[in-house]
Amino acid sequence: MSHNRRTNMLKLLQARQEPVTGNELAQYFGVSRQVIVQDIALLRAQGSDIVATPRGYFYGEMSAPAVFSRRLACRHTPEQTRLELTTMVEAGCRVIDTIVEHPLYGEIRGLLLLNTLADVEDFVNHYQSQEAQLLSSLTDGVHLHTLETNRRGAIEAAAKQLQRLGILLPDSR
Repeated sequence: MSHNRRTNMLKLLQARQEPVTGNELAQYFGVSRQVIVQDIALLRAQGSDIVATPRGYFYGEMSAPAVFSRRLACRHTPEQTRLELTTMVEAGCRVIDTIVEHPLYGEIRGLLLLNTLADVEDFVNHYQSQEAQLLSSLTDGVHLHTLETNRRGAIEAAAKQLQRLGILLPDSR
């Protein structure tokens, strides 16, 4: 039964264009969210290209590869998270991840994959409703974001605006 569920789960993820939450999968298959987490781990261990994001699971790449990519070093308070992410998305960038440097574990990376203002709102609302800590809380607000875009000048525009807001770390442009 569990093999069939995982096969059907993979087919469902491959057919969907948007991420599917663990809760949606649990409800659809009539199992607990923990069972879904285990199934996803097994599918990934078997080589399935499933990506876990704050908005749910998806199969493979969600969009065409970007032409321009760059990491920006930022520092801000948790209350400025929405402002920071909105600034990058409004400039035409896709926010791929958040990266912090941990003294024990080294680089810790969290996938974001934020493309739209609605994605930013979903992320911020989810983070606030979970009362979860941002990765940047481990490093006194210091973190990196990988940005991608197909628009020439979009990353530079985001960097300039973040600098004006006091969020971009000096010398990271």
